[in-house]
Amino acid sequence: MKKHRVDLCVIGAGSGGLSIAAGASQMGASVVLIERDRMGGDCLNVGCVPSKALIAAAGAAEAARGASQFGIRLGPPEIDFAAVHDHVHGVIAAIAPHDSVERFEALGVTVIQEHGRFTGPRTVAAGDHEIEARRFVIATGSRPAAPPIPGLEDVPYLTNETVFDRTVLPSPLIVIGGGPIGLELAQAHRRLGAEVTVLEMFTALGKDDPELAGIVTARLRDEGIALREGVGVARVAATESGVEVEVEENGKTETLTAADLLVAAGRRPNIDDLGLEAAGIERDKAGLAVDDRLRTTNRRVYAAGDAAGKYQFTHVASHHAGIVIRNALFRLPAKVDDRAVPWVTYTDPELAHVGMTEAVARERVGDIRVLRFPFAENDRAWAERATDGFVKVVTSKKGAVLGASIVGAHAGELIQSWILPVAKAMHVKHVAGLILPYPTLGEANKRAAGSFFTPTLFGPRMKRIVRLLARLG
Repeated sequence: MKKHRVDLCVIGAGSGGLSIAAGASQMGASVVLIERDRMGGDCLNVGCVPSKALIAAAGAAEAARGASQFGIRLGPPEIDFAAVHDHVHGVIAAIAPHDSVERFEALGVTVIQEHGRFTGPRTVAAGDHEIEARRFVIATGSRPAAPPIPGLEDVPYLTNETVFDRTVLPSPLIVIGGGPIGLELAQAHRRLGAEVTVLEMFTALGKDDPELAGIVTARLRDEGIALREGVGVARVAATESGVEVEVEENGKTETLTAADLLVAAGRRPNIDDLGLEAAGIERDKAGLAVDDRLRTTNRRVYAAGDAAGKYQFTHVASHHAGIVIRNALFRLPAKVDDRAVPWVTYTDPELAHVGMTEAVARERVGDIRVLRFPFAENDRAWAERATDGFVKVVTSKKGAVLGASIVGAHAGELIQSWILPVAKAMHVKHVAGLILPYPTLGEANKRAAGSFFTPTLFGPRMKRIVRLLARLG
């Protein structure tokens, strides 16, 4: 048994764990990093990176189809799905060195490629290694959840962990789940030539503002995706040619068939088989039970990223990394502040949000203002033929920014203008007063903010003041 006594032991080499290990080591702490699978975790290998690479390939195909609106004549795109697969894995390979064992060992981190398990409140075993540390971090990420559908365990279905390994286009494809992952992958595969049906038990993109989500779902249907909401899945079964799915809708039963089934019905944290009981670490409904400093019920053990529950985003895991380092290394009482956590659904059009939605603001604040500005009134949007969408901002009656949502081209970039105003409850005048380059899509943010003042600037009272001043010479 190889024994290690270190300042910090991190279990999990995804985005959160890597950031913590790198930061702590470069600050002078001795660090052990444990990872039983691939360095980089879900985001690099089966999540953010490959999905956006696939979406980019699908976007290129769609751009070719739509080139005629710019006066460019192209034939229907020829899709080489094996080459698309190579593109996706080429992107992963290009980024992988940044997350590699070699890089982290060069930073002074001891990397152990084994499964880690607590054997006591201050010890972890990993293979033939025993680690005793002053502080521990559980950053083990999450995995696709398997919904309780009869027959699912007997069907070789796809998830985000396996779909990017396909070298042949899965078509026809049935997707169970109308959340961001399900819809992103559905649209990408449709644009690459697949027949796609999406089954959603409730409402697609149900966590987003329905006014904006409706723009996305309308586009998906226009592109030929059969998006069915309010549908229950009664059972699934394997067939000689693929899969059979029995659905229930409005009291009626229907059987659908497809070559492949993709399940994108949520995620669950990877917190099993970690020896939590031996360490005195408790769970809650979302993951590990943590306080606002990300400490578990064992105060020497922190959780970060998906293991800490609530927001399952790579950028949240990176935010957690800073909170953990300040607490674990410097004993500073840093706390998580999730008032301004943004999220983006990378469909086309994109859907982005930060802060309160209109519904939440009406419930919590009551008297609010809702500001809108359409892409159809933005000159750059017209130049790029990307006029579907709008900016929607929610403020208090006095103008404090409470939240913002954007649906449209590059919404994930545009939402960044609203993160600081939401985080600091800034007055909308600070966005309205910005000088922005022309022509840019970002002007839509400024115009939305400026509409807060429209009733005052162009109302009867202002007209009376202007006429009065005119009389005075």
